[in-house]
Amino acid sequence: NLNDYGRLADLIADTINLSLEEKLLVLSTVDIGERLALVTTCLSREGEVLKLGHEIQSRVASAFASQQREHYLREQLRAIQEQLGEETQSPDIAELRERLEAATLTKAAREAAEHELKRLARMHPSASDYNVSRTYIETLLDMPWQTYSQDILKIRRARRVLDRDHYGLEKVKERILEHLAVMQLKPDKKSPILCLVGPPGVGKTSLGRSIARAMGRQFIRMSLGGVRDEAEIRGHRRTYVGALPGRIIQSIRRAKTANPVLMLDEIDKLGNDFRGDPASALLEVLDPQQNNTFADHYLDVPFDLSKVFFITTANLLDPIPSALLDRMEVIRLPGYTHNEKRQIARRYLLPRQLEDNGLEPTQLTVNANGLDTIISHYTAEAGVRNLERELGSVCRKFARKLVEAQIPGEAKTVLKGTDIATYLGAPRRFQEMAAKQQQVGIVTGLAWTAAGGEILEIEANRVPGSGKLTLTGSLGDVMKESAQIAFSFVSSRRDQFGIASEDLAQYDFHIHVPAGATPKDGPSAGAAIATALTSLLTGRPVLPGQAMTGELSLRGRVLPVGGIKEKVLAAVRAGVHTVVLPEKNGGDLDEVPQEVLGKLTFVKVSEATAALDQMLAPER
Repeated sequence: NLNDYGRLADLIADTINLSLEEKLLVLSTVDIGERLALVTTCLSREGEVLKLGHEIQSRVASAFASQQREHYLREQLRAIQEQLGEETQSPDIAELRERLEAATLTKAAREAAEHELKRLARMHPSASDYNVSRTYIETLLDMPWQTYSQDILKIRRARRVLDRDHYGLEKVKERILEHLAVMQLKPDKKSPILCLVGPPGVGKTSLGRSIARAMGRQFIRMSLGGVRDEAEIRGHRRTYVGALPGRIIQSIRRAKTANPVLMLDEIDKLGNDFRGDPASALLEVLDPQQNNTFADHYLDVPFDLSKVFFITTANLLDPIPSALLDRMEVIRLPGYTHNEKRQIARRYLLPRQLEDNGLEPTQLTVNANGLDTIISHYTAEAGVRNLERELGSVCRKFARKLVEAQIPGEAKTVLKGTDIATYLGAPRRFQEMAAKQQQVGIVTGLAWTAAGGEILEIEANRVPGSGKLTLTGSLGDVMKESAQIAFSFVSSRRDQFGIASEDLAQYDFHIHVPAGATPKDGPSAGAAIATALTSLLTGRPVLPGQAMTGELSLRGRVLPVGGIKEKVLAAVRAGVHTVVLPEKNGGDLDEVPQEVLGKLTFVKVSEATAALDQMLAPER
């Protein structure tokens, strides 16, 4: 609206963003035409700057709004497709819905899957939660909610399978056959929860495979050794990144049946830390009254575990929490006798090692004497794992001789006991044998170890002193207390045993249990220590060929102890012919094989005096 063009040029120059020098240049230009041309140039330049800034701002705004705009366009496209009657679902959603309709889910699982599928259908594929929801639905659909394998309930067939795979282990086999018989009468019977307890190498894990094969079920093994996180059992909640179901649910998902044989190996090796206690999480899993509604944190839907045949294994029962142990049926596998080891080596171990080392059964055999030599002089275990290693060593050395043409390939080699040292070197173990002669103050005791039974030579001696008692041999607190009890018992009965008071007051007594470097503990040597002290003080020698076990009380009662089968087997290996044991342990002899019972005489006592009369030579 200005008529003064000079004033118009000054107003525009003052309005736009010009530097001080440019403003002074406009003021110093007197000619109106030149001044307007100069202002027009500056104005064009500022217009280009504003245009470029607007383009940059639009570009940034479109980057932020692209996802919303794409979602809006897709919703428009979906509305148009619905109007035209065309398919609106993505291929992923259509596939999941088709699988959901064909799946046999429980009511709760189907409701959860349908709810999550509706949520997934409203979600864009590039959303962060899309894959999480899809994986959850696929997990629900993969679970065998109502899929069961057909059990083979033929008792005779199951017995043949178990006998073919394992020699001995009668108690476990009988329990499996009993379960199959009950299932014939009551098909909806809940599966038992067994706990196989025994030393390493006795076949606990392989027995689970045989049980599954005998029943016609899928076998899944899950090792619990070193597991410290509760989420390993119950799973992670889906709010966590990378969440997964627990190992129980994952195992059943891999088995594709809701009634597999699930072996929880090394349950006594579970740990716990700040992430929780897995043993406590197993309380629900291993309880037949509760596990029909097991809730995994990831699935968040109850799953029925009552048809799963759980078998747990352990080397020791002490580390297992009492609440968890109470939910399981404990079956002990104490170890194999010498004859059982020989049969296992002949039937299973040697053929397997021959095959593994590329040898034919006709090229190499080990006779009974050779197997006995390996068992007695090269292994010391309750199981057969080391026995298989030694047989493997024999096969490898034989294979080398065969390749080097030291032995003709068509020859049939039979290894005897005298040949074993050529392959395995000098004997590495010598069996402790019971004393063959009468000795004063030395008693053969019987001990239980994790590797089987052993004999202990309990030695008592005295030196001039003041009546002190010294204990050596790496003894534990319980065994030291047993020695104190035995010393107090013998001292209190000195008149009955004919021991002079000065013999107790003028001597120091030393009790030693070889080997000194091997830790020993437990109360079962109390009666044997009392016998050694009594023999020392009365001069009555201990009769040879006898061994004893039993806890001693201050009143002279012989109390029951554990590990009778292992101790009896150790007595047979040591050449013992008579075993003195507590009277209340008489029922434990039912577990001892008949072949062993026939080699021993058992004397059951309830009082220490009766044990002394049996163990010591008569007074002269």
